[in-house]
Amino acid sequence: MVISCTAIVPLRRLALHWDLTDRPSEKKAHARPTPYLGGLAITLGTLVPAVVAIGLADHRITVVLLAATAVALVGLIDDIRPLPAVTRLIVESVAASGVVLSGVHVTLMGGWLDGPVTVLWIVVLANSFNLLDNMDGALGSVATVTAAFLAATAFVAGQPSLGLLLTTLACAGLGFLPHNWAPARIFMGDSGSLFIGFVLSCSAVFLVAGQGADTTIAGLLLPTFVATVDTGVVFLSRMRVGRSPLAGGTDHVSHRLRRMGLRTRAVAATLGLSAAITGGLCLFTALHWIAPLVTTLVAGGTAVVLISLLQGVSVYVPAERLKAPPRIRERRR
Repeated sequence: MVISCTAIVPLRRLALHWDLTDRPSEKKAHARPTPYLGGLAITLGTLVPAVVAIGLADHRITVVLLAATAVALVGLIDDIRPLPAVTRLIVESVAASGVVLSGVHVTLMGGWLDGPVTVLWIVVLANSFNLLDNMDGALGSVATVTAAFLAATAFVAGQPSLGLLLTTLACAGLGFLPHNWAPARIFMGDSGSLFIGFVLSCSAVFLVAGQGADTTIAGLLLPTFVATVDTGVVFLSRMRVGRSPLAGGTDHVSHRLRRMGLRTRAVAATLGLSAAITGGLCLFTALHWIAPLVTTLVAGGTAVVLISLLQGVSVYVPAERLKAPPRIRERRR
């Protein structure tokens, strides 16, 4: 936490000096240019204490750390000079493949298909967390809470090395949050959001490896519930209006909550609370207090209901308003 919190200051100055800022646009919610090297602080705050505390004894943890670092570096390059989406996906797929080859994969089918399914899931969820970084404090709060509950689940499951890694991620996120809480003074950028998403998705797979189908589905869905719902809401709504699912926009769950009247800090707190509830359910499942099948049905049903209900929140500006003169557009607001 100390590493992450203190590293923000020089990184923010460096970003401003090099003009590495995220500038406002119609596809973004913030109103002023904001530096975005905060992800480096989160990465350092996670990697340094994790390597010191865990070492390199567990080769699976080592591979996850190396792969997550590679993904973070690609995200940093993308922050500085945008990369083609296919380049990012190739690097993420190679990194995820390395994790799978180290022995971290789901066992849903019991055959060779488990590897590709795991790679696909890690890549999709890493980018889902990346998309969740769309409002001050949103991903920071979700990541901190999710990592904390996953750490507790790892300790309960007899995976202390993974528990320590997730603890360092939770603490790094906690150190970053004061600088990113609305009004944010720095963003984490793709380097931070992809690093967070990759570590969390790999950790979820780590904890369900070798488990039955019901435990596996519950263990994958619950820690990633907020990111999964957000991605579902965006993809469905864009498909309905004919927009590209891969483009940026202000149509995420956080933006819809703002349209419903919540302030920015309340949105971040709501998302964090949602992550705490589902993270708690994941922990209860590991403690055998709740049946995995029941948890999966409840969480899956809730996700479907939320994705459907949030479609009713208007977030797209009609085409005629975009073409209207400024005075008319202002009057119609």
